[in-house]
Amino acid sequence: MDTTSLPQQKDEQLLAIAKKRAGFKRHLITYVIINIFLWAIWYFSPHRNYYSGDFPWPLWTTLGWGVGLAFNYAGAYLFTKDDQTEKEYQKLKNKQL
Repeated sequence: MDTTSLPQQKDEQLLAIAKKRAGFKRHLITYVIINIFLWAIWYFSPHRNYYSGDFPWPLWTTLGWGVGLAFNYAGAYLFTKDDQTEKEYQKLKNKQL
């Protein structure tokens, strides 16, 4: 068994997790900036009460995109495949002993 590839494999797993987390952070920053812009348009619109009543239309974007952002967070921080694979590997390894 070649054990020299094991650290390289671990580094690749860490790199994949780091890419997911960096992608989530970019997604979060974009979400915040765009939503601030949309809410500002709604707030400073002179006809906001005339066209849409008292209902703030950016709420749809904020909530809809927020659901996608929550799934992105879960994939980057909570349910990383590499972590699950490592846990299953350790379970199988402990059963063998």
